[in-house]
Amino acid sequence: MNILILGSGGREHAIAWKIMQSPKVEELFIAPGNAGTAKLGKNIAINPEDFQAVKELVLENNISLVVVGPEAPLVAGVHDFFLADEELKDVKVIGPQKEAAQLEGSKEFAKEFMMRHNIPTAAYESFTAETLEDGYKFLETLKAPYVLKADGLAAGKGVLILNDLDEAKKELKEMLSNQKFGDASAKVVIEEFLDGIEMSCFVLTDGKNYVTLPNAKDYKRIGEGDTGLNTGGMGAVSPVPFADDAFLEKVENQVIKPTIEGLQKDNLPYKGFVFFGLIKVGDEPKVIEYNCRMGDPETEVVMPRIQSDFVELLEKTGEGTLDTATIEFVPKSATTVMLVSGGYPEAYEKGKEISGLENTRYCMAFHAGTKLDGDKVLTNGGRVIAVSAYGNDFKEALEKSYENAKEISFDGVYYRKDIGFDL
Repeated sequence: MNILILGSGGREHAIAWKIMQSPKVEELFIAPGNAGTAKLGKNIAINPEDFQAVKELVLENNISLVVVGPEAPLVAGVHDFFLADEELKDVKVIGPQKEAAQLEGSKEFAKEFMMRHNIPTAAYESFTAETLEDGYKFLETLKAPYVLKADGLAAGKGVLILNDLDEAKKELKEMLSNQKFGDASAKVVIEEFLDGIEMSCFVLTDGKNYVTLPNAKDYKRIGEGDTGLNTGGMGAVSPVPFADDAFLEKVENQVIKPTIEGLQKDNLPYKGFVFFGLIKVGDEPKVIEYNCRMGDPETEVVMPRIQSDFVELLEKTGEGTLDTATIEFVPKSATTVMLVSGGYPEAYEKGKEISGLENTRYCMAFHAGTKLDGDKVLTNGGRVIAVSAYGNDFKEALEKSYENAKEISFDGVYYRKDIGFDL
């Protein structure tokens, strides 16, 4: 069959890499893709949110399965667009419909969903510019640190954790009155702070049945020791060493099952990935956030750990027959280290030539922000290359990731040298 992946990052490269291992694939298209995906399939330079262009691509190339990588097209309703179109309605789309994608598109929607279905999460309230004074009062009822979350999509950067009450009030005003994150912070969710260690779980669901994918832990801050600004993710480890069977059973029973059942009760059709951002508080899991797609850079450690035919799993998701699927994992650890542009996550330059990719050994270099210029590979984003490797445990895998990270260079390259430091 012919398959289309929408997106251009490390997540999409890792998904493309996994898809191309299946004998079921005839041709793979990636829109718009990057320098890494160009080696696996055909990059098509269109915007994933230009649904008309996506439609033409699908019909011209007889595509029968579409995997939506990033959140923006899902929140904008790409799946609904396919279902409403006579020529597209039989194409399988992996990604939820618009209303269900609000689990990621709106923090308030997600919180209300969790409360309704008794899914463990932090206490919260929502505020707008009109209720700014109420927001101040609510902050005064909480203990530091204070958690402020832009309600809408802010590319993983709309969450602030502040230790000082006056600073929290100032930032709340910045978000609501001065639109610090644009429309995304027209509404802000204030949460109680949960003290624990974070990790991510992932499932692939057809709306009724699901398979659990490998779990992972990512590292969001730019600086070592988890300091500095939030990024889209600087590295990841899978499986998570502290997530033992007893804890994962709690995640299954208290979080995953009630979420899938809640989608059915609320009549939210869902075919795709659910990403559970969790925090382990004592021995209990609590949900920090939902995403309606795979995480990045977690995908760069999750895909290498899936042994099964991934296309078969995607097909069954589209058909609603995941109850007939089984999933097997590679019995090794996988890690990834993200090489980023100098200055990221603030201002950075693009178009720097990348060298040394041919010197990497026993690793998977997943391209995130790259593009081709003739034979040259150039930087084209803040996060540039995710260097993934296997090991018998996460320490051995990290050694290989770091060994190979040293081989790749471009002007201003930076990466964290302490991924896994807290494990």
